[in-house]
Amino acid sequence: MSVRSRTRPLVPALLSAALLTAGCAGQEDAESGPENPSSSATPHGYVEGATEAAEQQSRLLLGDPGTGDTRVLDLITGKIHETARRAGVTELTTDGRFGYFHGADGTLVLDSGAWMVDHGDHVHYYRAKIQEVGELPGGPGTSIRSDAGATVVTAADGKADVHSRADLEKGTLGTPARLPGTYAGPVVPYAEHLIALTRDGDAPAKVAVLDRSGKRVAAPESECEDPQGDAVTRRGVVLGCADGALLVREDDGTFTAEKITYGEGVPKKERAARFRHRPDSSTLTAAAGGNAVWVLDVTKRAWTRVETGPVVAANTAGEGSPLLVLETDGALHGYDMSTGEETAVTEPLLTDVPEAASGEAPAPVIEVDRSRAYLNDPAGRRVYEIDYNDALRVARTFDLDVRPSLMAETGR
Repeated sequence: MSVRSRTRPLVPALLSAALLTAGCAGQEDAESGPENPSSSATPHGYVEGATEAAEQQSRLLLGDPGTGDTRVLDLITGKIHETARRAGVTELTTDGRFGYFHGADGTLVLDSGAWMVDHGDHVHYYRAKIQEVGELPGGPGTSIRSDAGATVVTAADGKADVHSRADLEKGTLGTPARLPGTYAGPVVPYAEHLIALTRDGDAPAKVAVLDRSGKRVAAPESECEDPQGDAVTRRGVVLGCADGALLVREDDGTFTAEKITYGEGVPKKERAARFRHRPDSSTLTAAAGGNAVWVLDVTKRAWTRVETGPVVAANTAGEGSPLLVLETDGALHGYDMSTGEETAVTEPLLTDVPEAASGEAPAPVIEVDRSRAYLNDPAGRRVYEIDYNDALRVARTFDLDVRPSLMAETGR
């Protein structure tokens, strides 16, 4: 593998280190003292077996469905790690640390060894060794959602199992707990509870709030017809519905569900069915048919439809950043999300662009973090790093030995 162009500047890393030290100092002082005399023996944020870093430790998980080859690309060092071969993989998802390589008969769980812990007023970044955890049962249609305490595997038939996050972090799948009943979509961990959709016959689905054992503890008034797509944001859990989205929020122990409608009827093929966003951002994107993108501003409770060229992939870092759209011309386009105006476009980066909805091959994706975006080029066997704040400048190009048809970023 070769890397072209320059790496990230050093100044942000030094500034990040200073802020991290200052942010944690106050908490360390608060945790020390007469009532906790041993706290100085274990530094604040210490994680056994991991190294804490001052900046984000991003890594890209990559998969080639044709050969079964998988790789981990370390975006800090530029090094590539060969990982477990997994034949028949059709989809790759992540929860920010673990990669889930979904296949016909099960899902391979890979610990990328890069993650972050958000303490609200400051963030800790960690790096550790890359390791294979094991294989979860469940074929096509299996979904996996996680938070700091639990990882929930929801099968296509609606049955769900809860795995202890601590077990996965130790390198084992452990023994999961089966939730009672079946559900009308992925069960999503949130606010130390589980957010689930239940359905009675042909009626619209309704939100149920469960404790970690599966006991229903709340049922905010809600209806969600034809649920598709979900995302966790700082404002709550977003669930896609036929007429828009449901926002499920927790405030001081009380859960509410609020509908954010499109404002008009939207044909099924133009509904937001799969959300893409920067983790923890409150701005979501989704394809709106073939030639437009939905932008959902959860803070403002508003949908915006941005007319584009033929859409292959879309994403955004959030408010103040451009909407990034890979179109069938192979170029990456930037749009102002408030006006819909195209603000930047690259030269064609991909020469062989599969249609996003063709189903013949996984479509390329755009992964976004706080400073860069990443675009995979399967046919060219490369990944582009894009500075989206600098007119979509290509900052680095990573040449690979596999076709990276599947890609997901961890460490954010």
